[in-house]
Formats: sequence, structure tokens, C-alpha cells
Amino acid sequence: MQRATPSSSSQQVIYLHAFAPEKPAEGTPCNGCGMCCAAEPCPAGVLVSGRRKGACRALQWSDAERRYLCGLVSDPGGVLRWLPRLLAPWASRLARRWIASATGCDASLTAERA
Repeated sequence: MQRATPSSSSQQVIYLHAFAPEKPAEGTPCNGCGMCCAAEPCPAGVLVSGRRKGACRALQWSDAERRYLCGLVSDPGGVLRWLPRLLAPWASRLARRWIASATGCDASLTAERA
């Protein structure tokens, strides 16, 4: 369990996998800690989850990689069950752009292990 504190100074308790990596510093490469997506969905996640607060429904833990992945990128057909298989690669590329994949951590959260 980790406590995420957004820059607005309110506190929120989020639950992450025990093996999740520590949150990287803002601006450094994403390491799949999952904190940002567990705290609230990004704009693409809002569409998928149907909510603006709480964990994104597309957030998925990978045992093999020991980190969190965005299901819209790694398994769009699993998240969007109505999506034709032929469109999954296109949806994954689009999701990478929407979530700004590979641009660095943009979550201004601080974490404490409970």
C-alpha cells in the first residue's frame, strides 16, 4: 500500500502490487510504478474507465515484467472487448500517443509506503 499525495496537498490511499517499483522522479523515464494511473485515469483512461477519479480500469500488472502496464497499449483488445482484433495494433499506437508514452514521468505525486 502506498499513500499518494497530489500537489494540491490532499491525501489519497492507493494500493499497488508489493513488487511495484518506486515512483521515479518527475521528468525521468516511466518505470511502470503504476502510481499515476492508480491515483486517477489520464484522459484516455477516463474514456475507458468512465470515471475521473480512482484507478484506471486499463491499469494492468505484469508478473513477467514486475511492473504496471497500460492495457490500452499492451492489450487493447482485452480492455476494449468490442475492438476488432485487426484494429488492436492501431489502437495500441494511438494509446501510446494519447498517454505520451516514453516522454517521462509527469505525475506530481509523492509516495509513502504504509
